[in-house]
Amino acid sequence: MRILLAADQYPEFLNGAGAATERLAAGLARRGHDVTVAYPSVAGPRSRRVRHGLVDERFTSVRLPHGQGVRICLPVSVAREADELLGSTSYDVVHVQSHLPVGRAVLAAARRAGIRVVATNHFMPENLLPHVPAPELVRRRLGAWAWRDLARVFGRADVLTTPTLRAAEILAERADLPLAQVISNGIDLDQFRPDESRRGPGGPAEGVGDPFVLFVGRLEQEKRVEALLRAFADLPAEVPARLVYVGQGSLLGELRRMAADLGVGDRVEFWGTVSTERLRRAYADCAVFCAPGIAELQSLVTLEAIASGAAVVAADAVALPHLVRHGRNGYLYPPEQPEQLTDHLRHLLTSPELREQMGAESRRLAAAHDVEATLDAYLACYARAMDRPLVGSSPGRSGTGARRSGGEALAA
Repeated sequence: MRILLAADQYPEFLNGAGAATERLAAGLARRGHDVTVAYPSVAGPRSRRVRHGLVDERFTSVRLPHGQGVRICLPVSVAREADELLGSTSYDVVHVQSHLPVGRAVLAAARRAGIRVVATNHFMPENLLPHVPAPELVRRRLGAWAWRDLARVFGRADVLTTPTLRAAEILAERADLPLAQVISNGIDLDQFRPDESRRGPGGPAEGVGDPFVLFVGRLEQEKRVEALLRAFADLPAEVPARLVYVGQGSLLGELRRMAADLGVGDRVEFWGTVSTERLRRAYADCAVFCAPGIAELQSLVTLEAIASGAAVVAADAVALPHLVRHGRNGYLYPPEQPEQLTDHLRHLLTSPELREQMGAESRRLAAAHDVEATLDAYLACYARAMDRPLVGSSPGRSGTGARRSGGEALAA
């Protein structure tokens, strides 16, 4: 197939939706499909290049004021450029990853060109509203309008998908759209996996230092990174542990000051943006992975952590319970009760054997999110959108045996 993937969240921004789009594109290209990805330009001007077997289309963008370097496309320019792109190349299917300017413009251009559209929702207004300088009442009204706007755009798609059942339910409740097909973002189980050569019982190999709690993501309010720091600071003094933040964000300076004020500045590390290899090692080496965010439709970083064999403590919010089974591969806590977060961290940090057991269960749960099943499911979606049967079968990995068909993966 000739497939166009379009997203407003671009991979250089290092967020879940951008990473999921990039991995989907790479997987489809590996299967032999002709894939184009369209994102905002990270440099500003429109550009086009071929990289890693993909055609990379970048639409003209501008820097978002006070947006930590984030770039967005303006509606008028991206609408024109989307029409030019779809007018110059014949695609079998278009797959948009958001209803924001790029997704909106590409979906509309595809409709004008008579091309079938699959839409995937990774968006929750709650991820953006904390950054709006307005009273709470105004933010709530903006949130309600954002869901209505999403419905207007995605209501024009032929097939609608989202990563988890809870995400599909939220989409139906708040946007009044039909229940979306549930397709996990997927994880490469060969890339993210436990590294037994670097581990001792329940944690990093001896000599690496105290066990550490790991957070990966944007250092922003909706991720509850301050609550995690306070919970860590409340651990008993006799519990040897470090807290590692991987990621960038507007709260970095405040977190540094808080750590010093709380007396744990020497045990809190800020690694910033790291290489993929160092991130994989961090997942495999951490004693506990923590996901305190309250607006996650799946949480790709949590999926990476459980695939790497980590025990997890996560907020009991939105879709995180799909990945964290309380008492099996970690613990859930009510976001409004941070003292439970402290208790769960203390229990795991002082229980190496329990961490090992929960980490093994995490790896077993991650198997249901194998990226190959995700690719099968999306190819079935594309075929259904195009109203024709899917030709051929997916290649399995050596040693894994027969794989489910696309229809079976979609149903799962």
